[in-house]
Amino acid sequence: MKRNFSLWLGLLAFALLPVFAQTPAPKGNTGKIHGNVIGPEGALRTAGTVSLSTDGGKDAKFSFPVTASGSYSGEATPGTYTIVFRAPETPADKMVDSIDGVKIMAGDDLTQDIDMTRKAFMDKLPPEQRKQAEEFRKQNSQVRVLTTDLKTASQDFKDAEAARQAAKLALGATASKDDLDAKEVEIKTAKYTEVETLMLKDTTAKGDVSALWDELGQAQLGLAKTKGDTQKFQDAEAAYKKALEVEATSKKPSPQNQGAAYSGLGEIFARTSKVPEAVAAYDSAAKANPAGAAGYFANEAAIFVNAGNGEAAAAAADEAIKADPKAPLPYYLKGQGLIQKASIDAAGKMILPPGCAEAYQQYLVLAPNGPYANDVKGILAESSQVHSTVFGTDKKKKGK
Repeated sequence: MKRNFSLWLGLLAFALLPVFAQTPAPKGNTGKIHGNVIGPEGALRTAGTVSLSTDGGKDAKFSFPVTASGSYSGEATPGTYTIVFRAPETPADKMVDSIDGVKIMAGDDLTQDIDMTRKAFMDKLPPEQRKQAEEFRKQNSQVRVLTTDLKTASQDFKDAEAARQAAKLALGATASKDDLDAKEVEIKTAKYTEVETLMLKDTTAKGDVSALWDELGQAQLGLAKTKGDTQKFQDAEAAYKKALEVEATSKKPSPQNQGAAYSGLGEIFARTSKVPEAVAAYDSAAKANPAGAAGYFANEAAIFVNAGNGEAAAAAADEAIKADPKAPLPYYLKGQGLIQKASIDAAGKMILPPGCAEAYQQYLVLAPNGPYANDVKGILAESSQVHSTVFGTDKKKKGK
């Protein structure tokens, strides 16, 4: 059973004689003292009082409040003191912790933490409370490590996405395409490998956190795409499936984590030509996290476009459009999927398949200055099609 340590430490206070009136530090010949107050479970205390005493803690010569950030600071006349910590609920004639032999010298600023994780304090605790504090400290330490690793992973993924630009900055404007490609691969490989290493460590230490498995899967999928490593596809698939296993047994399932795992599986299947499995996985992602449905289906469409599966790309784009009819990208992706079945007539003019021109036109309606606008306009011009400029009224017109 977990307890609030700030409460029971107040009950664990050591008996003292009553505390007498405090004496402010005189001006001039003084020294400063500051530090943190750390409980036996490793957490900062965010309230209470730190006092300096010359009689073992009975009489507080100088007292300083503990701030909300877990620190204290103040001034005192030079001397050797016992430093005492009292929690807000600690009786005035008791204390939570004390340290003897604290020397303050004129002109100095002494750092003196009151760290209750030290052995001398822990040995005073009853066995059950000592065990609880140690377990709590271990959990806190693990959480801090995982949080730090997840932050590192997040930055690594951002750096991997920006690898092309980083390669250009590193090699300069005169670099060849081959050199840029090689540098981009080098950067991505390093970033994804770092995340994989961190997440392999963390999932071993804390295997019941689905987000860690999702991050591991994303890193391994990144390596698979960057290096063409089929084994990494298999590793990523196993990681995403493990994330879903953890979610299935969770008391508070995360729609976002489930959606990420299913979407990751969908990408793996799409890139390894397992179309029915990919479609099913993306459908599951949308069901698990409806708020992300449009994004999942748009990703699916983009991957199928790149894989050369126009039919699957157009179908996925239609699902993305249903989820968010006003998002321009799915219309472009639908056009990119359908155009793979375009033909050339005897006069050399491109003949777009049904629905292709309409999809491109709607993209231009929603994003007339979008990143693919010029490409779309070029395609429509080559096929002698123009677009309307009012949402919902796009009509195909024959050019002369």
